[in-house]
Amino acid sequence: MARRKKTSPIEDLFEITAALPWWVGIILAIIAYVVLHRYAIADVQTSAVPGQIGQMVVGQVTKMLAGYGQYVFPFLFIAGAIASFFGRRKREELVRIVGNESSGNALRTLSWQNFELLVGESFRLKGYSVVETGGGGADGGIDLVLKKGGEVFLVQCKQWRAFKVSVNIVRELFGVMAAQGATGGFVVTSGIFTADAKSFAKGRNIELIDGSELTWMIDNAKAARSIRAQTETPPVPAFVTKPDITATSPSYPNCGGAMVKRTAKQGANAGGTFWGCAAFPKCRGVRNFG
Repeated sequence: MARRKKTSPIEDLFEITAALPWWVGIILAIIAYVVLHRYAIADVQTSAVPGQIGQMVVGQVTKMLAGYGQYVFPFLFIAGAIASFFGRRKREELVRIVGNESSGNALRTLSWQNFELLVGESFRLKGYSVVETGGGGADGGIDLVLKKGGEVFLVQCKQWRAFKVSVNIVRELFGVMAAQGATGGFVVTSGIFTADAKSFAKGRNIELIDGSELTWMIDNAKAARSIRAQTETPPVPAFVTKPDITATSPSYPNCGGAMVKRTAKQGANAGGTFWGCAAFPKCRGVRNFG
């Protein structure tokens, strides 16, 4: 998206901390204060001794820098932790709003910044670790870097409300994938792709995700997470009747197995009903109920 402006080391440190879980920032703040405070209160040589002038100067400078740093660095880490906390809340809210709105209007009206946050959170729901790069810089326009199972995937986000994503965008991603040795890549848009873009992506391990598919991916990932949350609860007592697999139950196309009615116990879809594969957890397929 927009080209990323040059930043100072302090801004970089804040952004790195904000990208980490909030509790990591709190731990870093405590460690920074303890370590730097130790140097800030340490006794240093104040009188010049022949042959030790350099050591004296280094000690005094270190003490001075530690005196400032014992407050500056913890403040940066805490500020980053706060940004991380509210950033995660914002991402979860974006997923909730888009996932609960079937017309696609919410997705199309997002700013490009929020669109990137939404896409990143969507991949987190699918089990990827996500690094938000900001895009548009020396990384070749890559907005997200995904990691899963030791493999790296690159993502370009195109929040275009009125235009189709052309083949040039897909070619650009393919070139960056080859340069960085990525396993695969994704181009995600709120709009649609041209026929040439779809043709070029075939056979190149590039997945094109348009607005409707992104909404489906969010819903599917939320339902799958709800199923996993249910399996973490204590086992159901033997006297509780299990769901019946009836003749009207659909089958999951990926494994051919029957599906059963389930009710989400946790998450944004708590209380909602969906079809879950009877072979769970071997097969984690889900379908909307109806």
